[in-house]
Amino acid sequence: MELSKTMETAINKQIQAEYYSSYMYLAMAAYCDSVNMPGYAHWMREQAEEELEHALKFFDYIVERGGRVILEAIQQPPVEYDSLLAVAEETYAHEQKVTSLIHALYEVAVAEKDYASQVFLQWYIKEQVEEEDNARTIVDQFKMIGDHPNGLFMLDRQLGAR
Repeated sequence: MELSKTMETAINKQIQAEYYSSYMYLAMAAYCDSVNMPGYAHWMREQAEEELEHALKFFDYIVERGGRVILEAIQQPPVEYDSLLAVAEETYAHEQKVTSLIHALYEVAVAEKDYASQVFLQWYIKEQVEEEDNARTIVDQFKMIGDHPNGLFMLDRQLGAR
């Protein structure tokens, strides 16, 4: 069964959101490098690559279902942050937003009675549980450490091991 135009449009919007996520995480990686946190920069680069993979999965799905991918412009992400905690909090907030986008996409699939898309989106729904948990954990760790250099050094090493 071919993808409906409504579903195709909604997935194309999600592709744009996934590319923005990748771009945002890459900008965060650059910020982390600029404040001498190479481990956290590495973690963010890995996150950026993961978001690219997500975008390409959506891209391929549209093609497999006989639809047309339409790529839209990507907004410039922020480049400066007040602190590493602010980066972590923004990451968590962003993952919550992505979760809401995935849920809205699933609702479109339900409304369209697009069972194949509902099954396809199950993976993303599960993935977002993991993404939010990871982001929330990092926020909690930065809050626990505060500005203690030894704690920041240890957390940076841990994040760099991703």
